[in-house]
Amino acid sequence: MNLETRRWIRDLTYYSSLGFQIALSIVIGLAIGVYLDRRFQSGPWLTFIFLALGIAAAFRNIGLAMKKSGRV
Repeated sequence: MNLETRRWIRDLTYYSSLGFQIALSIVIGLAIGVYLDRRFQSGPWLTFIFLALGIAAAFRNIGLAMKKSGRV
């Protein structure tokens, strides 16, 4: 394979896994928040905080993907 084809395949695999990265970061944040709320009986506050952190991590992944593509 030539260099251009390899670069295209590498970018394709990275962008195809982006949706999984976004979903996983949100789910991990939510799971940590639920676990800590159950452990310390703190109500829904830690769930909300860690869910927000998971969403922020998802937006960070989107920003990094946009930066890598050269659109920003």
